[in-house]
Amino acid sequence: MDAVFKALADPSRRELLDRLYAENGQTLNELCARLAMTRQAVSKHLAILEDANLVATVKRGREKLHYLNPVPIHEIAERWIGKYERHRLRALSNLKKGLEERDG
Repeated sequence: MDAVFKALADPSRRELLDRLYAENGQTLNELCARLAMTRQAVSKHLAILEDANLVATVKRGREKLHYLNPVPIHEIAERWIGKYERHRLRALSNLKKGLEERDG
């Protein structure tokens, strides 16, 4: 999970993930054409995203297609956001029940 947080900490990598979310299965050339980064910088960022399992690749002939893998982000949401939201939602539900009982 540390690798995921490290990967998500950089705005350029988040932009790459946003580009893949908008249009999955892009080549390096396609990604470079839409970003104000050098090919080398995009390759470096993609390698970090792959190491964090946020991007999966598939070879198609001589091309390598990049796909967003949302699973690690979902795991972060479940681990770090979901548990706090569940507590808050439970508290709101209990408050609502208490108000209904009082007014009911």
